[in-house]
Amino acid sequence: MANHKSALKRIRQSARRQKRNQHLRTGMRTEIKRFRQALETGDAAAASERFAAAERAIRRASTRGLIPKQRANRSVGRLAKSLNALNA
Repeated sequence: MANHKSALKRIRQSARRQKRNQHLRTGMRTEIKRFRQALETGDAAAASERFAAAERAIRRASTRGLIPKQRANRSVGRLAKSLNALNA
């Protein structure tokens, strides 16, 4: 366990950040999972709603520095591609 005041503060900060990051990451993964479930049902309207929510979660995670910007773009592009395949 840390003994210095600054080290104790860093531990507290790290714990807060870890909790926030975990919350965002879990929410992002959940939205992606819901989108994929909507795709499997074949309902284009529900899938497009879920796509919007998934994209919002991915972009938010990217903005907060949780995932790299290019990974967010790639993920959104792949989800959009699968949505377009459903509509076609």
